[in-house]
Amino acid sequence: MKLSAAFALFIDLRAAVRVAFWPTLKDVFHNPTLIFHISRTFMSHVWAAFAAPTDENGRAVKRGLLPNATGVVLDIGAGLGHTAQYLDRDKVTTYVALEPNTKMHAHIRQTAESAGFLESDGSLVILSFGAEDTMQIVEALGGRPHPVDTIISVLTLCSIPSPEHVMTSLVRDVLKPGGQVLFYEHVLSPRADVAWWQRFWTPLWRVFLDGCRLDCPTHVHISEMKSIAPNGEEVSMWAEGNTWGKPDEPEENLWWHQAGQFKKHE
Repeated sequence: MKLSAAFALFIDLRAAVRVAFWPTLKDVFHNPTLIFHISRTFMSHVWAAFAAPTDENGRAVKRGLLPNATGVVLDIGAGLGHTAQYLDRDKVTTYVALEPNTKMHAHIRQTAESAGFLESDGSLVILSFGAEDTMQIVEALGGRPHPVDTIISVLTLCSIPSPEHVMTSLVRDVLKPGGQVLFYEHVLSPRADVAWWQRFWTPLWRVFLDGCRLDCPTHVHISEMKSIAPNGEEVSMWAEGNTWGKPDEPEENLWWHQAGQFKKHE
């Protein structure tokens, strides 16, 4: 792997510090308790600056993936709500934006409303839970098991502790039988040299970017997800599924992307 690609991380870190350092200090000055959540505060300013270009960068993949969502859609780690722009309003009845950072809720509301999802008619629901709060999500959506038809994750699972366990819980308890998972994530590269650098830089990267990992094999975790059959046998969670890469993405990329669509067994 070329050193220029291996050290490209510092270009992004420099840009992040440039836009978020002083706003973070101001927030902490006005609310000193934020020192205990400084990485999340820093990340909120980074995302406010870079969410739009990041969305643009993945637009081609998301245009082919996200319009497949149907029914009640749970968007974990909704950020500023960009996912709503890609949903087919004729196929989606409710957009549920899961975002623990409440500073982003106003942006979610604005973006979702421009796509036709409104809190006033119940087609937009914003929840401040984390993706790991499975039972709270179920209760907030009416208390019945499996209230969601589609789960979407866009550049989110890299920042969730124990993402394999969290996704298994969401699919098992929140997603309806026959429902689907759609994801677009940066993941661990299949190239050994790129993966080595991803693992090397992750401890530094996650300090600045609210736990974000460069070395999370999300696509593998999801494709290998298991459930327990009525006879007690461990079987695949999925009736069908597929993953694919980002068109024309360089192999020597610390942020190597995969998208996927998986359908849960009936």
